[in-house]
Amino acid sequence: MKTAVSIPDALFAQAEELAQRLGKSRSQVYREALAEYVARREPGAVTAALNQVADDVARDGVDEWLAAAAHGTLGRSEW
Repeated sequence: MKTAVSIPDALFAQAEELAQRLGKSRSQVYREALAEYVARREPGAVTAALNQVADDVARDGVDEWLAAAAHGTLGRSEW
């Protein structure tokens, strides 16, 4: 579907530069940006993303260095 939207000139220029840098069309950049915007506002999207990370870690395991770094960081954090 085609649609027309109004955006500030500065934002248009940033999107143009991004599209060129990524080697993508302007339409593709706008599609991906809108899809990400919508996905981030879906109920449960953050929970689903965190669950996916937890599943990946459980499946792949955590290497020793990463576990020690996480433990050290959490140990210095106030809860």
